[in-house]
Amino acid sequence: MFVAALICFACKKKDEHSERFKLLTGHVWVSDSLLVDGDDAGGADGLLEKFAGDAEFREDGTGYFGQYKGTWYFSNLEKDITITTDSLIVPLTSRIAELTQTSFKITTNYPSPVPGVSLAIRITFKSK
Repeated sequence: MFVAALICFACKKKDEHSERFKLLTGHVWVSDSLLVDGDDAGGADGLLEKFAGDAEFREDGTGYFGQYKGTWYFSNLEKDITITTDSLIVPLTSRIAELTQTSFKITTNYPSPVPGVSLAIRITFKSK
């Protein structure tokens, strides 16, 4: 009887993740568009070139994002996502513009190499 109660508790705990968490971690995503200041930045020598490709946000808070590997977490009541990797000078904290079964879109401002200037970034993914 104790074992059955423990199994039931473990099942409930697993289901405690929010719908947004399940949507994000339930797919492998592929980049659809990578824009900086409204221009394509995902091609060869583009500022977001290394974000091109697949992205996976694992349940344990780790993942890969194009050529980057690192960690991620939600903040601001799951309206924002922060991606941390040794390859970026600062963590990438982005507003989640859309998260559905088929689409994941984020926007952020990121420091430019030019002091005092930030870059408007928009990255969109489709589920794979």
